Amino acid sequence: MRRRTLLVAGAAGGLTAAGPRPASAAPRHRVLHVRPGGSIQAAVDAVTGPGRTVVVHPGTYREVVNIPADKAELTLRGATREPRDVVIVYDHANGTQKPDGSGTYGTAGSATFTSAAPGLIVRDLTLANDWLRADHPEITGTQAVAAYVTGDRSSFDNVRFLGHQDTLFADTSALDAFDRQYFRRCYIEGDVDFVFGRATAVFEQCHFHTLQRDVSFTPKGMVFAPSTARANPHGILAVRCRITSGAEAGAYKLARPWVPTYETTAWPSLVVRETRIGPGIDAVAPYTNMREAFPWQSMRFAEYRNSGPGAAIHVLENRPQLTRVQARSHTRETYLGDWRPYA
Repeated sequence: MRRRTLLVAGAAGGLTAAGPRPASAAPRHRVLHVRPGGSIQAAVDAVTGPGRTVVVHPGTYREVVNIPADKAELTLRGATREPRDVVIVYDHANGTQKPDGSGTYGTAGSATFTSAAPGLIVRDLTLANDWLRADHPEITGTQAVAAYVTGDRSSFDNVRFLGHQDTLFADTSALDAFDRQYFRRCYIEGDVDFVFGRATAVFEQCHFHTLQRDVSFTPKGMVFAPSTARANPHGILAVRCRITSGAEAGAYKLARPWVPTYETTAWPSLVVRETRIGPGIDAVAPYTNMREAFPWQSMRFAEYRNSGPGAAIHVLENRPQLTRVQARSHTRETYLGDWRPYA
């Protein structure tokens, strides 16, 4: 009888056989296991077809992981349901010099985790960038990305994203692409623009946490910085989430629009609805500008039925509100269309 083999990432990161298994009992999706001392990237490189799964066992994996577009429908998950058990971390920043002397990494290139794969599923682990400004005063490019995601239909469930500036870069595969991403029960922390990008990105039941920073910074940072394409009706949507802070009351802004120099026609879109906003967000003036030429008031920023001290409406013009009818167009269903990762 012909037999199939389940591949496992061994202690040195290589692939070893986990024992033969009859073809009739073979799993639908071949599974690769990574254990401490092994390499997640080696397991990703070993994936040969769609619908594969990489299971990462508890430990800290200090490496850069890149999932290319040809690894479609890949699942990467922690072996337990506790995301703290599996940590993928590195420490590149925008201004970090590459070892080959070819320049710096840039913002996207600083990412610990990068994926362009459509249909990606990531669950039950932590993605982190632990580069610190205080340790590198000589570097002015202080963006340090934990995850840079561009593939359409990318979903993250019970994942922690840890960093400071530009923690989560939710982007698209091309300037004319409306790639969709879905984040559920995730924890994202940072200080400056730590959730940003062009993607149609839905955050449901997620926890955003702003970090303490040097008292000389006013404001200390912003949670969101969307850069949605003008032609895209949907940008970032946060629904039934919560926003907390390790800084003093009013130290952070909720968002500012990012209009990149390479796409000055961008029309950033952000809707925060049914979310509890803590006192760390400036309730009087929750939005600010990144560039004076592109004021936030001209962008697609709105809120709906938020609660908490950081959601108090002091001046209505400072925080536009959706009507009940308008809110019907800003749901996970309208943003994600025929893709239903939440089902």
